[in-house]
Amino acid sequence: MFGTKYRPRPHLTDRGLRPPERAVEPDLRVGFVLAPNFTLLAFAGFVEALRHAADESDRSRQIYCSWTCLGADLAPIRASCGVEMRPWEVYGDAARFDYLVVVGGLLSDFGRHASETFAFIRLAAEQGVTLVGLCTGSFALAEAGLLDGRRCAVHVRHRQELIDLYPKVIPVSDERYVMDGNVITCPGGTAAIDVAVALIGRHCGEARALKGLAQMIVSEHQAAQHRVRSPYEDLANCGDWRVERAIELMQQNIGEPLSIEGLARVMGTTVRQLDRAFGDRAKLPPAAFWRDMRLQHARWRLLNSSRTVTQIAHECGFADCAHLSRWFRRSFNESPRNYRRRRRQAAAALP
Repeated sequence: MFGTKYRPRPHLTDRGLRPPERAVEPDLRVGFVLAPNFTLLAFAGFVEALRHAADESDRSRQIYCSWTCLGADLAPIRASCGVEMRPWEVYGDAARFDYLVVVGGLLSDFGRHASETFAFIRLAAEQGVTLVGLCTGSFALAEAGLLDGRRCAVHVRHRQELIDLYPKVIPVSDERYVMDGNVITCPGGTAAIDVAVALIGRHCGEARALKGLAQMIVSEHQAAQHRVRSPYEDLANCGDWRVERAIELMQQNIGEPLSIEGLARVMGTTVRQLDRAFGDRAKLPPAAFWRDMRLQHARWRLLNSSRTVTQIAHECGFADCAHLSRWFRRSFNESPRNYRRRRRQAAAALP
């Protein structure tokens, strides 16, 4: 893989195509595949780390690192924030890359992936290219059949969906990224920078990897095992091991919640001690805290997936649609269906 002869590619500028400024073989070659409605932060963090490491000073030439954006065609690809990115070239020879980075997006648009994309991902794997899934890019790798039996870093909000769709994949929600053989996955966000820095350090040396961090004013590189920040970060680091461990278990079992008695038993504590700990730290009983966590997750899924209310109810640990609707109305003063309809109508009305 590393012995592949480098063929300099033209670069895009506002004046059209131009040849690279130095026809030297880079130490690191990366191809990007962007999903429909891809997450801009994950892509930008990764490519900016490459850009700063690729040249001296801040001249942005592709010398020590090279990268390109690929697509089934050259039609613009829209990010979830509305920014559009035009691929630089169509799928071709995958073997010229050290890494093929698939940048995921909104799962509600997953079906808009071109069939050529999955074929190209499989081809890259067959040719020995290491695959990287950023954000929900891991879902594309799983759809291509390349994650069966592998550990996969996934955001806690997408954990249950990954389990439901790809039961042979092993989800990991407490690490910033996971390297399993020739596949690397990360839940997105700023963790994409950490993946890029790790790969730059491997191919170009630590000094060049740290140069990118300094240029982006990122305080430090965080290793794969650095714990991912959760929506309940303050309580997850409150200093009481019972609350911290309980929240971790709640997040891991959001679709199949244990009873509080079962939770206490798994933790090696008692229901009374757990009630007291949550009362002191969260000002809520553990059952109410867990229900609120599942309601917040359900509300997020209503806006960010095409799942039915009944499916979301089961995926978030509620007995049925009526059970979810009852608690949802108590918490948010409207039914799940009305909430979804109102928010989507408001979004559609925006210019």
